[in-house]
Parts: sequence; structure tokens; C-alpha cells
Amino acid sequence: MVVVVTDESGPGTLLLAATPLGDARDASPRLTEALATADVVAAEDTRRVRALATALDVDPAGRVLSYYDAVEAAREPVLLEALRGGSTVLLVTDAGMPSVSDPGYRLVSACAAEGLHVTCLPGPSAVTTALALSGLPSDRFCFEGFPPRKQGPRKRWLAELTSERRTCVFFEAPHRVAATLADAAEVLGTDRRAAVCRELTKTYEQVRRGELGELAEWAAEGVRGEITVVLAGAEVVQADPSEFVEQVERRAASGVRLKDAVAEIAELGGVRKKELYDAVLAARG
Repeated sequence: MVVVVTDESGPGTLLLAATPLGDARDASPRLTEALATADVVAAEDTRRVRALATALDVDPAGRVLSYYDAVEAAREPVLLEALRGGSTVLLVTDAGMPSVSDPGYRLVSACAAEGLHVTCLPGPSAVTTALALSGLPSDRFCFEGFPPRKQGPRKRWLAELTSERRTCVFFEAPHRVAATLADAAEVLGTDRRAAVCRELTKTYEQVRRGELGELAEWAAEGVRGEITVVLAGAEVVQADPSEFVEQVERRAASGVRLKDAVAEIAELGGVRKKELYDAVLAARG
């Protein structure tokens, strides 16, 4: 049984802290301070957080507890009780931001439900780091976590990205990345652009950019390290307005005003109203 001594002065604070992806020098001064002062440090891997603390020349003053997937549910009541009693709880994962494909979501939700204070110490994120390095459009993007492990579900997951116009970022295990890239090339096309980012901020950092077919061939030889994949969004294919003229004429023949019929069909077909209207007039001669 884990017992945490708490301060009875009032509700405490949950600190979500981003940790370095590989280089300890990326740790923020606020993270260093929090490690030294938090009443409780909930860590995905207690050995890694102690190694980080050593690298930062910090000695955690509070109790260091494990907080990984298998014990998340069991730890939640303990941490909530500490927060209710006035403790500052620092939540860190192995690298990057807690709750982003890492433990943390459940605890934040529980705190929100009780009105307990939650704040964030921002910092490194493999998602945005890979996106910035990919050379792919970053004005709009989505994050998809990890693909399914088995090929069937994974192909169905990839099929959902066929028409996704935003750049997509996802994580993958090194021993599965070759299969995932091969499936992606098959489902999305060998010419879809992507970037594979491995060991970000570490000594052997590598960013491999190219088309899915090329990347799948490269990965087949074996890839090691922490992997983040960035996938280009689907290209927008402009439909030919002339393909929708017959639909407009059918709507018009049913009594709908021509301009209204054009507006309706243009929206459904993803074409410009003026171009479709001009195509209808041209077909009428």
C-alpha cells in the first residue's frame, strides 16, 4: 500500500511536465524546480526520472511513485487524495508531454471532474518536433497516436487517412515501422510523401524524407530507436464541372431555379458555382 503524506492547507496542484526527448539540456528551468520541490513525483519510469534528476543535478524532495499504463487505475485514488490534501503532484513520462500517447489522461480527467487545479510545464514534444523537421505543410495537422499492431486493423486505419487533407503525425515502434510503411504505400499510394524521424534530439538523430514507396524500401533493412512518422495530407483533386451538368439539369427540370440547382450541386461536388454555372450554359449552347 502506498501512503502519501499531504499538506492539510487546501487543494494542491497537478503539474504536467514535458521532459526531454533525449538531451537533458532541453529540460526547462521550471521542470528542474518542480523536480526539486514537488511533494510527489509520479513517473512513467522511476529509473528514468531519477537519471534525469541526476543529469540536472537535482535531488527530488518528494516521494517518487511509478505511474505507467498497468498501474494508472490503481495510482489514481492515491494521487487524487494527495491533491485534495494540498500536495503538489508532478506528473512526468519517459519523454515529451504526459497524456499524449502516454499516461496522464485519466488523472487529468479525474482532476477536472473534481475541480482540482491542473497546470502544465510546457516543453519538448516529439509530435511538433517531427512536424517541424518533416518539410511537410504544418499549417494544419492531426495526431493519430500509434497505428494498430495487426495488419488488418492497421490497413483499415490507414484507409481512413486516404482523403485526410491535413498532415498526419503518428508514432510507431521500431520493429513495426517497416510493415506499417509497406502497408501505407499499398493503401495510400507509393507516391504519398512522408518523413520518418528517429531518435529526435539524440546523438543519432535522423530524418528520412521521401515518398512512401522509397521509405518502405529503406525501412525494410531495419530501423532502430524512437520513431515518429509524418505523413503528407491527401492532395485535393479538383473535379471537372462538366461532370455535374446533367445533375444540375435534372434538378432544374424538377422545378428548382437554375442558380439554386447550381449552388446545391456545386457544394455536393466540391466545384466552384461560377464554373459549374458556366459549364451548364455552355452545354445548353
